[in-house]
Amino acid sequence: MPKRAHRSTALARRRELTPSQVASLSQALQRRFLELPEYQAAREVALYAPIRGEVDTAAVAAAALAAGKKLLYPAVVGDDLKFCRVGGLGELTQGSFGILEPNGPGCDPAAADLVVVPGVAFDMEGRRIGYGKGYYDRALHRLEGSGKLVAFCYDFQLLQEIVGEPHDVTMDLIVTESRVVRVNKHISEGEQQ
Repeated sequence: MPKRAHRSTALARRRELTPSQVASLSQALQRRFLELPEYQAAREVALYAPIRGEVDTAAVAAAALAAGKKLLYPAVVGDDLKFCRVGGLGELTQGSFGILEPNGPGCDPAAADLVVVPGVAFDMEGRRIGYGKGYYDRALHRLEGSGKLVAFCYDFQLLQEIVGEPHDVTMDLIVTESRVVRVNKHISEGEQQ
């Protein structure tokens, strides 16, 4: 199936989620992420501010700050993403596309131990379909294979296979509400509660 069709189908499914379903699924996913050894060892985590039913990240942000970890968030600047350190969600203001963004000096996303990435759909090989603007692809391509790139998505957004393109950034880990997929090792840790 072409990317456009996958994008359309996944977005339609996501729009069907009620706010309580988004909250419940997001909480389960975030709990799973917070238990990962990669998160436990991280000193700095890049997150995103969710829009239109994306997986929420607020519980991860709160836990990270409580544990003394540093947070980065992306902001759209022209055709690029810049990442900025923030001391809390209160430092985010509405920016491009209605997304909450930081407004501070940029820093290299490679400074983060983990970079959590949103998407419309992902596959078992870590390939990603975004909204089609390429912001994350351009910003994170050089981090591919570093073990730092983490996808947050609902189970229905994780597909068996997506036809990728050379410019598409590939994830290292995929976290859903019911499993963790370690892409480089092709291991799916499923149904752990």
